[in-house]
Amino acid sequence: MEQTERKFAVLIDADNVSPKYIKYILDEVSDMGVATYKRIYGDWTDHTKRGWKETILEWSVNPIQQYSYTFGKNATDSAMIIDAMDILYSGKVQGFCLVSSDSDFTKLAQRLREAGMFVVGMGERKTPKPFVKACDTFKILEIIAQGKETVGSSVKEEINESVKEEITGLEEIQDAVEKVVTENNNKGKPTQIAEVGSMLGKKFSDFDVRNYGCTKLSTFLEGLDKFELEKKGTTYFVRDKQTTVPRKEIEKQVTALIGASGGQVDNLSVIYEELKKRYPGFNVNQYGYSRLSSFIRSFSRFEIRDNVVRMLGK
Repeated sequence: MEQTERKFAVLIDADNVSPKYIKYILDEVSDMGVATYKRIYGDWTDHTKRGWKETILEWSVNPIQQYSYTFGKNATDSAMIIDAMDILYSGKVQGFCLVSSDSDFTKLAQRLREAGMFVVGMGERKTPKPFVKACDTFKILEIIAQGKETVGSSVKEEINESVKEEITGLEEIQDAVEKVVTENNNKGKPTQIAEVGSMLGKKFSDFDVRNYGCTKLSTFLEGLDKFELEKKGTTYFVRDKQTTVPRKEIEKQVTALIGASGGQVDNLSVIYEELKKRYPGFNVNQYGYSRLSSFIRSFSRFEIRDNVVRMLGK
């Protein structure tokens, strides 16, 4: 099934979400599929929720009355959970959007995912991490409501300070992207930007480029200062930023080093240190290898035995 055909049940906890976010919530869902259920739960006899009245009518959201039988107890949680399970067993949706900043929905998100549902969580940045991690993807309401992209500056400098401590760090994301690019390089396979986006979404439930001041994945990746994009036809590919050092130059330097060392270099690390000294940005990943030994062997004139590098045939 195509992503745009996925049917969602949107369940909103009125006790923990402001009506000012309703447009952004439904816009996000429409980007992923179709909201076939739109329900909001709360005690509508409570005057503090009167701000929802016009919003519910305007956006055709079905209000579900849940009286607060006991002071201090949130009956809304139970009503949402019961409805979610009823909808699950109906078999009419393929995904759920749980809108709340309450960690009480953590187990519900886990249970829905166990049943094969795609679970989108939405809440304010104060949402406890257990609920965030329990969802397939989690959207921070303050961020999606901003809808602005930072242009002309490094992502590292422009990261939204209000959520910096709440989201996955840039270093961890960069390491994950580097791993995918390197693994593909080792297989002789280019890395499409769509593959990177899919991987980040699956690995980090809170990953959303808007959290880092961007609206496009391409802008985000380029801002990391570690990767560059290459367009072929209509497809973008991600790769490590290339040095200006061509393979022939590397081969020339290794040949000179072996000659200056009497015909052999006794330790591969010596070659690595010399190349790094001459070319500070040198990294074998840029040439599609994860190990220096594999990279050196890729030149037809060198051989490596017991970590000793010689000219081939000598």
